[in-house]
Amino acid sequence: MINHIRALRKARQLTQAELAEQMGVSRNTINSIEMGRYIPSLPLALALARFFGRPVEEVFTPAGARNRPGAGHGDVSDRLAGHR
Repeated sequence: MINHIRALRKARQLTQAELAEQMGVSRNTINSIEMGRYIPSLPLALALARFFGRPVEEVFTPAGARNRPGAGHGDVSDRLAGHR
């Protein structure tokens, strides 16, 4: 699973601890999600997507989705400038 949590968090100039507090989880949980060591539960994934104002499919992409035609939504990092 590929995610764009780090880029979205940094675009909002939030620390991992600040995002964790907003989500009601530990900083370690946010770090693990960003590093790809932990795939969040559906409720947490939805809460993160809602917090960043993005569809969950844009925040979390199955690994290899970019290689399939019509899959995924491109690189979120490339489009963040317009959503700060």
